[in-house]
Amino acid sequence: MTSPVKGPTTADRKAPLSRPVQVHDLPERGTDVTVEATADERAALARELGIPGIQSLVGTFHLSGTHRRVRVTGHVEANVTQVCVVTLDAFDSDVREDVEVDFAAPGAAEAAAAGGDPPDEIVDGSIDLGALTAEFLALGLPPYPRKPGVDFDYEARDDKPESPFAALDKLKRGG
Repeated sequence: MTSPVKGPTTADRKAPLSRPVQVHDLPERGTDVTVEATADERAALARELGIPGIQSLVGTFHLSGTHRRVRVTGHVEANVTQVCVVTLDAFDSDVREDVEVDFAAPGAAEAAAAGGDPPDEIVDGSIDLGALTAEFLALGLPPYPRKPGVDFDYEARDDKPESPFAALDKLKRGG
């Protein structure tokens, strides 16, 4: 039987932004990693996020811990083009999201999950900081973007439109 899904499956599909980082030899003091998306990666990610464009996208991270448990802190900064939900005009805006994520090896993930949110999984000895950058950009995008200075002024009308027979009603009442 053939699969009804057309196109690549999620596992086969290439992520628009990927930067796997090996964590097997993290220095004791940790390490700093910067992820800067290329023009092609930004264009592919913009299509995936459904926005007109991404002019810049940078993730700056500090990794600390061991090969079994890694803590990632830092931030993601981007300049994106969005469409205003009120005027439908395209406009540029800045996004900045702070990042604080724990990763754990498969065996360590279950033990760590007992105390709260489960950590993300370290896969084949690496974590993907490109995917993390894309994820935090998506989290930072407003669901209903508004161009700066634009307000949605809605006035509820209590009065109903005048009926075509209103003039006859006035005459009938002697008005």
